[in-house]
Amino acid sequence: MDRFKTSLIGAVLSGFLLAGLSGPAWAQDEKERKTKETVAMSQQVYEKLAEIQEAIEGKDYASAQRAIDELKVRKGLSDYERAQIYNINAYSYYLQERYADAIKAYDQVLAQPGLPEALLLSTLKTKAQLHFTQEDYESALKVVRQLLAAIPEPSADVLMIEGQALFQLTRYDEALVPIKTAIDMYRGQGQTPKENWLLLLRVIYFEQKEYELMIDVVKELVAYYPKDTYILTLAGIYSELGDTKKQLALTEVLYEKGMLNTAAHITNLANLYLLHGLPYKAAVVLDKEMKANIVESNERNLRLLSQAWYQAREDEKAIPPLERAAQLTGDGELYIRLAQAHLNLENWNEASSAVEKAQKAGGLKRNDTANIMLGMALFNQKRLEQARRAFERAASDSRSKRAASQWIAYVDSELKRRELMNQALPESAPRERDELLNVIEDQG
Repeated sequence: MDRFKTSLIGAVLSGFLLAGLSGPAWAQDEKERKTKETVAMSQQVYEKLAEIQEAIEGKDYASAQRAIDELKVRKGLSDYERAQIYNINAYSYYLQERYADAIKAYDQVLAQPGLPEALLLSTLKTKAQLHFTQEDYESALKVVRQLLAAIPEPSADVLMIEGQALFQLTRYDEALVPIKTAIDMYRGQGQTPKENWLLLLRVIYFEQKEYELMIDVVKELVAYYPKDTYILTLAGIYSELGDTKKQLALTEVLYEKGMLNTAAHITNLANLYLLHGLPYKAAVVLDKEMKANIVESNERNLRLLSQAWYQAREDEKAIPPLERAAQLTGDGELYIRLAQAHLNLENWNEASSAVEKAQKAGGLKRNDTANIMLGMALFNQKRLEQARRAFERAASDSRSKRAASQWIAYVDSELKRRELMNQALPESAPRERDELLNVIEDQG
């Protein structure tokens, strides 16, 4: 979350700073500049400032600074001229990323009496933004509130600077007021709220664990700035709220669009399918992504895949991942599950072998059940004596006594039937048969 917050704030701030520091205030509007020239700026000073501007744009900061220093000591400067000299000096420092020096220069601008309103407001705004670059949020808040006090009707952009400062100071409740006001101003003007504004609002709601409100913001992001990352975020929020049905719906959409390209996202989708009784879909997704080497064929994922196939009653498909997982882990329970799959397919030899491996591995939750399974497999292999012993072991556990006893009775009946079938006929029987045949022949 910290990395996410940092990157988000960085994006928001960059939007503010780049918009606010595109050039010095003295060079803003041609008409306004000419008016100020006439009123408060000599032609010589104006031309010198133009030369300095050219040097700055050419990144010849040393020459620009020498010219600025020469201007500063010129006699007879008006307050407005002096303000604009410090203003362009601040701009030069900003381009050199000398932010502390830029702030000091803007302080000199503000120290000049009788500043025109436009210059006063632009200087305060830019200074506030520079405090952000210094991570001095207390100073940024102080300056922006000076700005707000000087503006009868502050713009949404200015309100967002205040909201940013309050957010960085973790004063979330206070931050919500200017941020929501700014966003509502845009909506009221029929404009789309800026993406970074909505992102910031989302973060605040996240910090406050206001997930329901967060959903509304993310839905706006999806509507205005349709990005798959926002759909994924929305799915995550539904997860936090325990609404896994909506989480599954959104996650499935992202998968179908090819946006889930990490093992964690794929296995999460598979688990959601299993949670909502869709094991076949879970198995298909896992199998596909494991073959594509997106999801690693490790014990955990093989176990998940086998579980999905097993729950989908696809026993034949469940067997390969079960075997691999069991071999990797030596887990007796996995061998039991493997045995069950083989029993379902009437693979009697493989089933008994799997049970024996399970019992050898140990750690079984229900060894009595394992013995029942073993007995069934052995019985169907006609290994009746071994089957009976397995059922006897199962009968020693009260949980399986009834079922095992029924099997024992059945095995005993089969053993009795086998004994009767194998019983030798009496020696007189052949002679009696021969005599009977002779009588029949004589009568014929």
